[in-house]
Amino acid sequence: MNTQANVHDEVKMIQRARRNTLSDILSRTAARMPDKNAIAYNGVTVTYKELDTLVTLTAYGFKRDGMGKGDMIIVMSKNSLDFVIVNFALARIGAVMIPINYMLSTTDTAYIIEHAKASGFIASKAYADVLDISAKEKAKEIKYRYIMENSEDQVEGWKNLKDIQYGHNSNAKIEVEIADDDLCHVLYTSGTESRPKGVMLTHKSIMNEYASCVFSGKMESDDIMIHALPLYHSAQLHVFLGPSIYIGCSSIILEKATPELILKTIEETGASQLFCPPTVWIAILRHPDFEVRDLSTLRKCYYGAAIMPREILKELSSRLPNAKFWNLYGQTEVAPLATVLQPEDQLRKIGSAGTPSLYVETRIVNDQDEEVARGEVGEIVHRTPHAMKGYLYDPVKTREAFRNGWFHSGDLGKMDEEGYITIIDRKKDMINTGGINVSSREVEEVIYQLEGVSEVAVISIPDPYWIEAVTAIIVPKKDVTLSKEVVEQFCKEHLTRFKVPKYVTFTDALPKNPSGKVLKRALRDQYEILNKK
Repeated sequence: MNTQANVHDEVKMIQRARRNTLSDILSRTAARMPDKNAIAYNGVTVTYKELDTLVTLTAYGFKRDGMGKGDMIIVMSKNSLDFVIVNFALARIGAVMIPINYMLSTTDTAYIIEHAKASGFIASKAYADVLDISAKEKAKEIKYRYIMENSEDQVEGWKNLKDIQYGHNSNAKIEVEIADDDLCHVLYTSGTESRPKGVMLTHKSIMNEYASCVFSGKMESDDIMIHALPLYHSAQLHVFLGPSIYIGCSSIILEKATPELILKTIEETGASQLFCPPTVWIAILRHPDFEVRDLSTLRKCYYGAAIMPREILKELSSRLPNAKFWNLYGQTEVAPLATVLQPEDQLRKIGSAGTPSLYVETRIVNDQDEEVARGEVGEIVHRTPHAMKGYLYDPVKTREAFRNGWFHSGDLGKMDEEGYITIIDRKKDMINTGGINVSSREVEEVIYQLEGVSEVAVISIPDPYWIEAVTAIIVPKKDVTLSKEVVEQFCKEHLTRFKVPKYVTFTDALPKNPSGKVLKRALRDQYEILNKK
């Protein structure tokens, strides 16, 4: 006769046999290809077997110190091998990793620490003081502090990560009861509209998204992938690093995304895959090393996180003839992949974000959440097992985001007769000038066609007459002089009159976050004074 306890044990056994978590994918890849190079970083290369062993030893160290399932652990570090190890070690014991931007102010960091109810810190030595200062009165609630990157120097109150990796049987296995839909990561949004929101991604969200990435991005186990963008960001972490380990690619971790380092690494390692946001692709394209480095092994090039200017895509395609390009669109709340524009459609559907990826269903809806006709502009909404579980400790915003059973992206777009989606703008980036909506992206695309323009951002600034004035901030190409009059005349020739910028100004660089997105909120704050001159 089965007792209730026996039934519970049986359910647990079945659940364990069927489980598919972040930790599991590394163990499976290590079992399939133990001697294959997994990660190369800063002159050190580890195989999949070695990586899995390091993860287990680190997880044991965490457990010995008392860390366990559900602990909320802040991770602040630049890209490194230890970042990868920590990512999987926390997943192996059921703790929740909260990777945060190392460039945040102490005010923003303090908000995340308090909001997430963090119980531990793992950081590069350079950021230990930042976290300690940010913790303030919450310092006593931080039970665990570890320094990454094998620092030889001791930091008061912190343990070195390498020191907890000793004293365990490297062949032992850690067994923690973890369900597929348990929380794995909390990724905080950039807070462009309000306070950062904690996006709750479960193992199920992430695993489904990895499958979509592999399928839609045509990833293969013999690929060599460069990871140059910050791993704390969902794009590099969940569209590329995770899927690379899922299928057994060899990965090269770079600490920073400088054009010269990226180009040098491609030539020296024979890398076949690279992801960059458009701003970094532009920097690579304009760097003098682009002309002299051997880039012939680069076969798969991905872009996303922002809209790629059409003229830049055309130039990249012509100057990298061996490479195919993919446009990836999504957001953190869907882990983050939603749609993909395949290589064969890059020029045929130039400017499009493509079609929904493997596990995504997408619609375009009006303000009443009714699907609009093909070609009409509306909000982009998704149904997908990639989707977050919700916003951490914010049921109101969670309900709003998932109203009527669809995740609402906040992006405006349209779908053509073939099902291809074009992003018109973020709702907040639409400019209402004189009562008429203008897409900042449309104006940017036109200005990019002007010879001598390296980068451009189009924003709105308050105006007493127009309410919102279309404003262009332009970075000229090196040794090129542009004038306001030339830009205005070009725009008048290619845009409807009300879309022509009311203000044009020039700068040496556009402010960007580490993932390459232009910080339009910062530009609006900086250039609001233009209409007062």
